[in-house]
Amino acid sequence: MLTYVLFIAGFYILIKGADMLVDGAVSVAHKLKVSSIVIGLTIVSFGTSAPELAVNLFSISKGSTDIAIGNILGSNIANILLILGTSAIFYPIVTKKNTIWKEIPFSLLAAVLLGVMANDKFFDGTNFSQLSRIDGMVFLAFFVIFIYYTFGISKIRENIDDEIEVKYKKYWQAVIFILLGMISLALGGKWIVDGAVEIATHFGVSQSLIGLTIVAIGTSLPELATSVVAAYKKHTDIAVGNVVGSNIFNIFFVLGIGATVKPLPFNSNFDADIWVVILASLILFFTMFIGKKRTIEKTEGILMVTFYIFYIYFLVSGS
Repeated sequence: MLTYVLFIAGFYILIKGADMLVDGAVSVAHKLKVSSIVIGLTIVSFGTSAPELAVNLFSISKGSTDIAIGNILGSNIANILLILGTSAIFYPIVTKKNTIWKEIPFSLLAAVLLGVMANDKFFDGTNFSQLSRIDGMVFLAFFVIFIYYTFGISKIRENIDDEIEVKYKKYWQAVIFILLGMISLALGGKWIVDGAVEIATHFGVSQSLIGLTIVAIGTSLPELATSVVAAYKKHTDIAVGNVVGSNIFNIFFVLGIGATVKPLPFNSNFDADIWVVILASLILFFTMFIGKKRTIEKTEGILMVTFYIFYIYFLVSGS
């Protein structure tokens, strides 16, 4: 019983920790005169992906790699279909050309690259597939390219300086919140992984299913809160940028770090979920040209959420 209580509490602590980490890091970045667009695409995106990173590192340390990989795939699917779909229901989401032609394709590239690198058996004839340390380093190299692109944007949009709210003015306050955030992420991540393993064992379901559903949705709550609030306040480009940036972080940074720390055995059952990530990215891309250009409208948002519900239904019914 205690494990289940800690599992639920872990999500709260994990999300609160990510929030404190972002607030502290944003304050320090502003003190160092880093532009808001860079803060938004790097620190805020990292903050919303921090729960996935914490869960993955603890999953890997316990040998529960199905939870680690399932969490990333499930989060990326939920980010597009559930979170952007829900946000569009609140207010039509309008995106910029850069997002359509550069950032969305980059997140699609991440999903395709994951599918290729995770399926060694199709290329070398073996029966065993994994994300090796070399694969992890390649992911991190692509992540560096994304960061370089982000700083390139900042040179064009340096006048945007009031988009990010700064809560903590003093360095010591910011540092304390960064430390508390990191501790909370570690504690929450451990409780979630322990609880996920316990639930899978108790109910006789696979750890991959738990990772793709409960853990993925739980660790996507920061993206959900950020995007829905952004859409409600009519900052719709932030809603899309947050989701797309998070998906890029999840694969290139989170899985990149994980595979570099320790090679991750890849369960071939995840291939179908990789296809769903790719399909979701394509849906997001082509939605920009259907109906009102560069806009996800309410009807399209409802269809995206419906598609996500069907995905979860088939996932659970097939387990």
